[in-house]
Amino acid sequence: MSDAPLWTALADPHRRAIVALLLERPRPVGEIVEACGLSQPSTSKHLKVLREAGLVRVRQDAQRRVYALDPAPIAELDAWLAPYRKLWNASLDALGARLDATAPTTSEEEPEEREAPEEPQEPAPKD
Repeated sequence: MSDAPLWTALADPHRRAIVALLLERPRPVGEIVEACGLSQPSTSKHLKVLREAGLVRVRQDAQRRVYALDPAPIAELDAWLAPYRKLWNASLDALGARLDATAPTTSEEEPEEREAPEEPQEPAPKD
């Protein structure tokens, strides 16, 4: 897979945060700036990297630029990760089976009530 720009774009935590925001719905730049807490120029640079990697699309809406996630590159990543997901699922299933086999068994019934030991009685007073 020679999608170096895609991996590079997703390597940055600010860009991953932007992708997560756009997963909810398309947003204008101003909302992205506010949600990420970055400056407008910094956010624009991150959006440019994401756009060049093919992860987002932009459309003009009057005076605003609205960014939306492009699902195609995400689907490609998902397809690439599928064999690894199978590997992890098999490993996690094996771990679960091992833990189940080694876990102490617990009774689902209420433990029997034990009678409290009798307290020693004081001898009766002598008259």
